[in-house]
Amino acid sequence: MKLLEYEAKRVFAEYGIPVPKGVVIRAPAEVAAHLPDLGDGVVLKAQVDVGGRGKAGGVLFADTKTAVETARDLFSREIKGVPVREILAEERLPIEHEYYVSIAVDRSSRQPVVLFADAGGVEIERMAEEDESAVRRVFVSPLLTDIPPFLMRELLGGAPKELAPVINSLYHVFQGKDAMLAEINPLVTTARGVYAADAKLIVDDNALARQGITVNRDLSEREREAEKHGFSYVELDGTIGVIGNGAGLTMSTLDLIEFYNGRAANFLDVGGGADQERVMHAVKLVASMPGVNVIVVNLLGGITRCDEVAKGIIAAGVAPTVIVRMAGTNEEEGRRLLAGCGYRMLESMDAAVKAAMEVAE
Repeated sequence: MKLLEYEAKRVFAEYGIPVPKGVVIRAPAEVAAHLPDLGDGVVLKAQVDVGGRGKAGGVLFADTKTAVETARDLFSREIKGVPVREILAEERLPIEHEYYVSIAVDRSSRQPVVLFADAGGVEIERMAEEDESAVRRVFVSPLLTDIPPFLMRELLGGAPKELAPVINSLYHVFQGKDAMLAEINPLVTTARGVYAADAKLIVDDNALARQGITVNRDLSEREREAEKHGFSYVELDGTIGVIGNGAGLTMSTLDLIEFYNGRAANFLDVGGGADQERVMHAVKLVASMPGVNVIVVNLLGGITRCDEVAKGIIAAGVAPTVIVRMAGTNEEEGRRLLAGCGYRMLESMDAAVKAAMEVAE
């Protein structure tokens, strides 16, 4: 469960992490009543559950005279297809420097990994790709309740030591809330101190009951459709549709698309034992995404039968090109069915992704 920014900041504040003064508004006129507390400069942030919100026009700046009109503009927008129904109005911080910090689970080492960079903001991913050394990382034993000082020094390098207590508190959030990701980007320094200017918190779905978290979300039409059929589905901002069975196989497909400098449009895991109807709905759902002109179907047949997968793809009859890699139970029959209808089948995930890249380009 990914919390919205204002929800994550409430949690951060409970753990002693400084956050800017802010208020959630649900109508443009509401911001006017809070301007005396927020100051002359305000930041208006759309509270939508999508990535890349800032680049998509979901974060706007305003002053006392323009705040209401700017809020009205933001409420009228859709950010990557999601309507704006809540806005976090915050004071505009006098930022001196931006940093990046995140904590996630490293599955290889089976322990939390803390990432830190001397520059934060929307370009952090590009910066990390261009220079891996720009992001420092340390691994922390899950048995520890704090990040040890020697690891904190290694993490910070030459960054101000005042950041250390905030990062350690973020580690407490990560542990205490059963988080899969706790991130501050940017973590900023000001003349008044250190602040979490943004906040991201993803809580393990399996821990929601224990954490007492119940959150209502405005889902897009496609997200509602995915929920109805029980798909694990996440919308991204690329052009190559992805359907797999099993989170690992589906994520591997996304990783390979990224490796070849492509952009996936989604993550969709149909789960085990998918029959013809389930596969048909999955293909139709991904094909309905704007900008998708090719879909990679990458499935392994165990309890899932390849002939059922083939029948579902054929029944969907969608416009985007569907490139298939499947292996396992009833594979030959599935291949025969798809070949009879002119679908392109490839032997490996690598070949399927490369073929999809050619179509997408």
